[in-house]
Amino acid sequence: MKEDGKNLPMGIRTVDAVIFDLGGVIMKNGGPRDFTRRFPDHDPAVVAEIVMGPHHLDTDHQWHRVERGEITLDECRAITSQMLKDAGIVATVPPAQPKSSGSPFNFELNTDMVDFIHDLKAAGLPIGILTNNVREFREMWWPLMDFDSVFDTIVDSHEVKMRKPNPAIYHLTMERLGAVPQRTAFLDDLIANVNAANDLGMHGIHVEEDSTGAITRGRELSGL
Repeated sequence: MKEDGKNLPMGIRTVDAVIFDLGGVIMKNGGPRDFTRRFPDHDPAVVAEIVMGPHHLDTDHQWHRVERGEITLDECRAITSQMLKDAGIVATVPPAQPKSSGSPFNFELNTDMVDFIHDLKAAGLPIGILTNNVREFREMWWPLMDFDSVFDTIVDSHEVKMRKPNPAIYHLTMERLGAVPQRTAFLDDLIANVNAANDLGMHGIHVEEDSTGAITRGRELSGL
């Protein structure tokens, strides 16, 4: 489905609720590129398929299972390490030194996106998080902002045993916000998840590494 209202002037509100992904959106990092950059000598698409599985599907791949809370991160890593070894893929860039052994990187807030979030909050729009995430990562991102007071709902895949792009998890998030698809914006760094939102009638916004365009679009839709 195409986004509506692309030519509306500023100040016209097209959406009444906004939902954000976490990694690669609220955080500068946490998306597939942060995994594939450790393997610069190999095709990033091949590495991403092994490490994270097909983005446009919800399968029994080990990364999908750990995001649904079905296996531990250690179990997921063991499977992935063997698959990379079998494919002859070796990391040539060392991982960032995280604050905890639970995450392969330190999460870092996207301050421009956080400013947008606070502006939405000040304007009284319901806002939520919909994230495919790993239980063991929670300690890494939770202390970075007051998520409980800022967001009206946080739907974390490992807690609800579902993950994007399953339509049910989008509907659950909107239900918790009292929102309807046609009046809800959704920001994600994975185009497959944005497409899934568009298919439901939501206003999907793809967040690229430079998030300026996505934030501008979000502000237009929300009338800020």
